Amino acid sequence: MTGIACRSVVVTFDGVDVLRGVDLDVEPGGWVTIVGPNGAGKSTLLRAIAGGLKAGGEILLEDRQVGSLSRRELARRVALVPQEPVIPAGMRVLDYVLLGRTAHLGFFQAEGPADNAVAMAALTDLDAGHLGGRTVDTLSGGERQRVVIARALTQESPVLLLDEPTTALDIGHQQEVLDLVDGLRSERNLTVLATMHDLTLAGQYASRLVMLDGGLVAASGPAAEVLTGEAVSRHYGVRVRVIDDEAGPIVVPVRRPG
Repeated sequence: MTGIACRSVVVTFDGVDVLRGVDLDVEPGGWVTIVGPNGAGKSTLLRAIAGGLKAGGEILLEDRQVGSLSRRELARRVALVPQEPVIPAGMRVLDYVLLGRTAHLGFFQAEGPADNAVAMAALTDLDAGHLGGRTVDTLSGGERQRVVIARALTQESPVLLLDEPTTALDIGHQQEVLDLVDGLRSERNLTVLATMHDLTLAGQYASRLVMLDGGLVAASGPAAEVLTGEAVSRHYGVRVRVIDDEAGPIVVPVRRPG
């Protein structure tokens, strides 16, 4: 069984192919991160996998085609943490996290004690249990990100999609969030597919990277094979130096002379 499998995936907007035949696999319990320049199609691919966009080719979640699943079935199989989540101002944190239980409830059915327990367990796992009674607009950036991930975990879906999970976070909160996700991946056997701009962090946490450029897979494999100076310079149009480190490649921008 595969966690996620993409075969020749194509997504077209206004006659323009944003994804042009993408192949990608994530084994159950694995962590793959998609990297690439702005406009490469990273977020588009996640949205297609989550069933939010019409796509050509084939996308499988645990050997079931995304197009054959109802919205409720999709929500039980895959949870998406978007880059810019919509969080209603004034909403209590626990109530927001409980929205992740929607796919497990019948029509007009209210959340029960078991649903509350799942939501609180997700918050606790993310070291955010103490935030349950607060309103979302009182949270810091790092706290908000943990709460958004808690909502996704509350879906109890085996596949977790993270679109730039460290955006707008300082370096301490970036590391905190990624460490928490990695720990939960191991504990819950989650299949994780993420997108990230920070190449050094991407290489340290993912077991494999996929680099997209222009809607195509430009490179795929371990971080040391994907994050080479030549590949990063060519696909991002930048000058960099890549330093080999036991934790993974460190990608350092190099200022242009003059």
